[in-house]
Amino acid sequence: MNRRNRNSHLSLAAVRAIGLDFIEMLEETNRRSITDRNKLRDIYNEEFRDRTDDGVKDPNFSRVIFALRKGNKARLSRTGHVYFNSNVRVRLHDQWFRSCRRPQNQATPIQRNVSSLRPPSGQEASVPGPEGGVRGRRRLAKDIVQRLNTTDRSHFIADKHGVRVSSELYMENGKIQISVDRAEVYELKLFVENTGQEAMYFTYYTALHWLQCFTLEDSRKVTRDNPLRLEPGEKYEVTVRFKCRHVGVYSATLAFEFKQNTQPATRPFHIVRFIEAEYRTKLAALLGPTEPFKPLRLNISEPENCKVDEGFPPEGYVQNFLENVLPLGQYTPSPDVPVLAKLLKDDQMLRGKFQEHQSLLQSPLSFHNYAERFDLLLQLEECQMHVDIKRYNKDQVTLSRDKNDKRLMVLYLPGVSENRPSVLRGDHLLLTKSEEVNFSTVTKYKGYVHKVELDQVKLGFSRRFLDHVYIDNMKFRVEFTVNRLPLRLQHRAVHMAVQHNLRDVLFPVGSRSMTPVSPPALRLFDQQLERNPEQYSAVCNIVAGTSKPAPYLVFGPPGTGKTVTIVEAIKQVEKNIPDAYILACAPSNSAADQLCEKLITSRHVDAHKIYRLYASSRNPKDIPEVLKNNSNVNGEMIIFPCKEDLMSYKILVSTLVTAGRLVSGGFPVDHFSHIFVDEAGHAVESETIISVAGLLNAETGQLVLAGDPKQLGPILRSPLAINYGLDVSLLERLMTQNDLYKKDDVEFDKRYVTKLLLNYRSHPSILEVPNELFYDGELKACANEISSNQYCNWEHLPKRGFPVIFHGVPGKDERESNSPSFFNKFEIEIIIDYLKKLLLTQAKRGISRISPRDIGIIAPYRKQVEKIRLVIKSDEDLQKCMCIDDLKVGSVEEFQGQERKVIMVSAVRSSKEHIILDETFSIGFLKNEKRFNVAVTRAKSLFIMVGNPIILRTDEIWGRFIDFCSDQGGYTGLPLTNVEGIEEVEKCLLALNIQDESDETEESVVQQQLNPEWRHDY
Repeated sequence: MNRRNRNSHLSLAAVRAIGLDFIEMLEETNRRSITDRNKLRDIYNEEFRDRTDDGVKDPNFSRVIFALRKGNKARLSRTGHVYFNSNVRVRLHDQWFRSCRRPQNQATPIQRNVSSLRPPSGQEASVPGPEGGVRGRRRLAKDIVQRLNTTDRSHFIADKHGVRVSSELYMENGKIQISVDRAEVYELKLFVENTGQEAMYFTYYTALHWLQCFTLEDSRKVTRDNPLRLEPGEKYEVTVRFKCRHVGVYSATLAFEFKQNTQPATRPFHIVRFIEAEYRTKLAALLGPTEPFKPLRLNISEPENCKVDEGFPPEGYVQNFLENVLPLGQYTPSPDVPVLAKLLKDDQMLRGKFQEHQSLLQSPLSFHNYAERFDLLLQLEECQMHVDIKRYNKDQVTLSRDKNDKRLMVLYLPGVSENRPSVLRGDHLLLTKSEEVNFSTVTKYKGYVHKVELDQVKLGFSRRFLDHVYIDNMKFRVEFTVNRLPLRLQHRAVHMAVQHNLRDVLFPVGSRSMTPVSPPALRLFDQQLERNPEQYSAVCNIVAGTSKPAPYLVFGPPGTGKTVTIVEAIKQVEKNIPDAYILACAPSNSAADQLCEKLITSRHVDAHKIYRLYASSRNPKDIPEVLKNNSNVNGEMIIFPCKEDLMSYKILVSTLVTAGRLVSGGFPVDHFSHIFVDEAGHAVESETIISVAGLLNAETGQLVLAGDPKQLGPILRSPLAINYGLDVSLLERLMTQNDLYKKDDVEFDKRYVTKLLLNYRSHPSILEVPNELFYDGELKACANEISSNQYCNWEHLPKRGFPVIFHGVPGKDERESNSPSFFNKFEIEIIIDYLKKLLLTQAKRGISRISPRDIGIIAPYRKQVEKIRLVIKSDEDLQKCMCIDDLKVGSVEEFQGQERKVIMVSAVRSSKEHIILDETFSIGFLKNEKRFNVAVTRAKSLFIMVGNPIILRTDEIWGRFIDFCSDQGGYTGLPLTNVEGIEEVEKCLLALNIQDESDETEESVVQQQLNPEWRHDY
């Protein structure tokens, strides 16, 4: 790529940062008052315009002025004069600015020949010659950081050659921490002392990176042009002042430079100090770590000999008339798989069968390797599941007898109501006497789950356990187990896909029609859909079967009516194709229930033709009342009708996993003419295939998948399974890897896929960045204006009419106890402040009252979710709000498929020492662009993002969003004048203390940080 093209790839923010550097150079050289455009251009080209390390020049002057104007940093008059805003940048006033000023008529270019700090062998580092302004500091910072990354860190922070840099406060590893609880000036004294026998020269000091709340000062105004001679025993004082209006953690990295004499050839040496200032309130202090973080080491070893005492399973809650015709194998993972996982994780050389496994994983998915590749991926995932479930194991636990049924034991399990872990009726737990845990031979007592009630479960053990083992107050270790049924069904499905030759469905090459099928002109039940060209086209093409045998895809971006389109298509198929039989599925019970509810309540299809099939583990109390008469639930009983009765229904609705019951029951392959899968992007491909393999005739049947590959897919735990593609849904694979579903220069081929374009959810400003980044700018905001504009005049908006806020907070992510998940108390404080403004000052100034159920708070880390919930429950004012318990706080994954009038997001990640710096900079979980897309697009009327702009702007997606908010006037909090242009140095300094999000444990990062719900939708 040539220089011009490489230069053109600079972002607007990066060009603006260069412009701000130029303004500083004018300030330093007393030429800020120049407004003539031609004179400024000459100064820029002759004195300022620079080349980066790879030889690429700074952008041209016109582009810099454009970027400054877009950022409200400059304006251009009609006469061609340039006026820079007076508040463009408030600098950290260190001694360097005082030394580098020149008379206004001096035109000598600023010296730029700063050499590397890397010294000749055996010598100290050197930076010959001064360089002015922010660029000088930035280059010095990069040079020092290069050495910090290649040299023992202790060398740079160590006092040396008899020179000591100390503080009046305690200092550890060169770091000084201060904490303030009010917005007043705090002074910190640093002392430069010569403890040696020879005189030393203090030549220079500066902040390598900073925020404007710090200022530096010394009485003698030390510079390289005005060095200070320190005699033996002499001490000199440097004052650091800190003042800030916004809560958060603010840091500065200070470099002190010394020489043993003033000769130009003498190489200087450096001492580095780190300052961290925390401005916090009482709430932030209360939210701090309850105890220091100490990683939990999972005990994944098993006893040499283990005997299982069989328990007492629940009886009488299931009646099964659906005879199992096709057996379901165990598909137990090979003993080689855990070994393979460790070898791959450690990047070791593989041989023999392990090399064959690796080759299989590295090869592209094809119909030839379909079953074998998914078998291996599913086994890798299952092995990680068995590890992750161990986090919930509990030691020294006691049981109690059930007061109502003496055959059952009651176990208290906090977290089980949130499916952490999932415990369903019919599952089992294993108990071992605590005193026998470390024995080589143990007995494990299997307890079957009979009932789940809030945070306790009722278990059925053997008569032997109840009569001869259990004693009151006896302590046990409790082990949780993985429900293998969904995994077994997926293994069977991928093999059946090959056996039934579903090649044309899984790897389609086109339609079998010799001539294109013309979609019929239909009269839709939903008139609004008929007025929507894309929805109408999708329904017509599905009814016509234009894609067969290839699946038909409905690509539904957020808020575009994907589910109502599928429901309409199902109704039209039932109406227009007399011999049609339809299976409608979704990955979750909630999504399947929604499908079924819309079909029944529309009254366009005879309700007697619709049947909702639930799994035996489904709690009857969780089933919507409107569906009970059309389902296999009768009171507390789950009833599976015989095959003939089930086949009599025109529309069967179930989860993907429960559809496996139909396969086991021997449904004819050609019974269902149409299989619809809603939310298809949420399921791994092998789970989707449960509803297809053995049920769909590839020659005559029609598979319809609806979803959005740009949103989050299924939650997986194994990093290896994810890396080798198990996280890619069938929907996403077809859209990204199959030519039939790819967009040409203008649009998709409507015979195979329809992209819905009208967004009925969000205010245009909320939709703008996701639309630009993920949907080619094609989405049109069509939400009800009264609803979407509800907060456009909210008094707390930085800019009226723009209901999007980015609130910058330089926080600190912390951990506590044995939880590896991060939290950020400063962001919680901001989130709670906005929540109170929404709930406690509502119905003012024309803003209608809002219910807590219309507000959602999203955090990508489980511990942040827990802390926010804790504050809400303990705040007296918030607890007075009606329905406050209906306010949902959860992860991005928990909000997928949902919407709220107001969405607030806490990014959490903020601290440099917890961020990975690999070949490319990473901000952990937040770097998942699908997570960003889902978070933003949940909001209808108001979106508030709270995070650290310095950290987040290092990522392209988040940086674009922050720039958008800034350009549109929606930015508040930490002034961006503190952030402009320092990302590069920040990014380098992040490498000083690298720590992965994953601690040294067998647990997956997903389990450590997100602690997601365990699947319970069977």
